[in-house]
Amino acid sequence: MSEEITSFRIDIPQADLDDLRERLDNTRWPDQIPDTGWDYGVPVAYVKQLAEHWRHAYDWREWEARLNAHPQFTTEIDGQNIHFLHVRSPREDALPLLLTHGWPGSVVEFLNVIGPLTDPPSGQQAFHLVIPSLPGFGFSGPTGERGWNRFRTAKAWAELMRRLGYDRYGTGGNDAGSLVAPEQGRIDPEHVVGVHVTQIYSFPSGDPAEFERITPEDQEALKVLTWFHENKMSFNILHSQQPQTLAYAITDSPVGLLGWHAQLMGEDLDPDFVLTNVMLYWLTGTATSATRFYYEDAKAEAPAGPSTAPIGLAMFKGDFVSMRTFAERDHKDIRSWHSYEKPAGHYAAHLAPELLVEDLRDFFRGL
Repeated sequence: MSEEITSFRIDIPQADLDDLRERLDNTRWPDQIPDTGWDYGVPVAYVKQLAEHWRHAYDWREWEARLNAHPQFTTEIDGQNIHFLHVRSPREDALPLLLTHGWPGSVVEFLNVIGPLTDPPSGQQAFHLVIPSLPGFGFSGPTGERGWNRFRTAKAWAELMRRLGYDRYGTGGNDAGSLVAPEQGRIDPEHVVGVHVTQIYSFPSGDPAEFERITPEDQEALKVLTWFHENKMSFNILHSQQPQTLAYAITDSPVGLLGWHAQLMGEDLDPDFVLTNVMLYWLTGTATSATRFYYEDAKAEAPAGPSTAPIGLAMFKGDFVSMRTFAERDHKDIRSWHSYEKPAGHYAAHLAPELLVEDLRDFFRGL
């Protein structure tokens, strides 16, 4: 197996962009019952607004240049091509930090934190950043075989950091990254100094003793979780059970892909951010292989016992509400637990970069 690391630069052929414009022009729009909003799913009016911006105002080349402003590379790990940004700090005392995105996000999630993390004011913790695309996502895809779940990804990330020469590093993430990062701490404890996430996905086991210990905050979080499960969980079930059935719609139709992703991106995000994330799936043909991550994860056998690496949480208003009672069951060394009232939702690195950067600095400085 080659361990070669190759420089990479995004250069999408103009023909691909022309094809996209033609498909947008020929969209066949669905009907919608009058006076209905999000209760049936993503509204036609919202997707039309995004599609109009996509067709007439959005500039992919601008975002391509913004991504290309950072050093990018590819390497083959465990038979899979892996794409990653590698931005080194000018500071010699910087701590290597790997950040993992989720679905329907991408490496674009972290663009707003790269500068502050790599080149902070004097006296602040600095980081060398490694920001990979998940296997099967964007320029790390598509995947061509079974098994690319959080656990296999964590092993690949450990190998990536070894190849880059990092013996001591931190790891963090959002969404799927909040699943992968703790597993890195579990499988590479000799090198991972700490894990920082924006969600801790710990749920009730059904043990009555757990419910005797839950706090009022946990009770409120359970209400949010119940609402999400009853109203927004369809994507997870479909991805976990029949990703190939969905594949035809989101691979052939850019508006189909946009509508599917918009269900979890929503109106609080600026349209260029939404569309750039969608573009990384559309232009690379990885809409389907990305959904397979859920299928593989649902079929994977999780390791027994809690994680032991130091872990820190920074959760934001409008996002998944982590429940400490259950988190303490699954993670034995919770070092920090911060809940921020800023409504950054699921994309804190984009909408609240200052707060997230400060939380990352504080957590890793204490390790």
